[in-house]
Amino acid sequence: MTAAPAYRRLSVEERRSQLLTAALDLFAHHPPEEISLDDVAEAAGVSRPLVYRYFPGGKQQLYEAALRSAADELQHCFDEPHEGPLLPRLSRALDRYLAFVDEHDTGFSALLQGGSVVETSRTTAIVDGVRRAAADNILSHLEVPDPGPRLRMTIRMWITAVEAASLIWLDEGKQPPADELRDWLVEQFVAALEVTARRDAQTEALFRVLAADL
Repeated sequence: MTAAPAYRRLSVEERRSQLLTAALDLFAHHPPEEISLDDVAEAAGVSRPLVYRYFPGGKQQLYEAALRSAADELQHCFDEPHEGPLLPRLSRALDRYLAFVDEHDTGFSALLQGGSVVETSRTTAIVDGVRRAAADNILSHLEVPDPGPRLRMTIRMWITAVEAASLIWLDEGKQPPADELRDWLVEQFVAALEVTARRDAQTEALFRVLAADL
């Protein structure tokens, strides 16, 4: 007779990670207000009191922790080696970003559209932190010392456009295909820099370098 595998007690971090993984999967496919702690407990295969033991603040604390975890994953989408032409780097980052959007679907929409009953100033700050980190990452790839306000504004406006396009893409049944959306967003990035270059000498110098690689 084959012996049953020995039970292994999870460490605090392992258990917390297990609960966050279960919560993230639920939040990825349902608006946060539709998820209960019982749902998370069932998905993780644990009891409701155990969820409370790790997240005594209840659903709000669990949601914020899951949101931070998702935010970290989103920020990593823009991690790219500073090697080779800029636009292919940007394309690879967008591929990862759109893959995240595709995987998290409903949860991504609920996250960015706001209006959730669990939305607070802290959750808003977490989301805004992703936007700022993405902009800072892109600016670092541009290798412009001390970027001015017009260039910074252009990059942050483009990040906002990427978010809006992602939400519309989900609403349109993920059409056009992700690779076409990626190429379109890269083209919009170039176009935005070109427009700003007409009013800003710093961006004009950057655009000349970028245009040489087109």
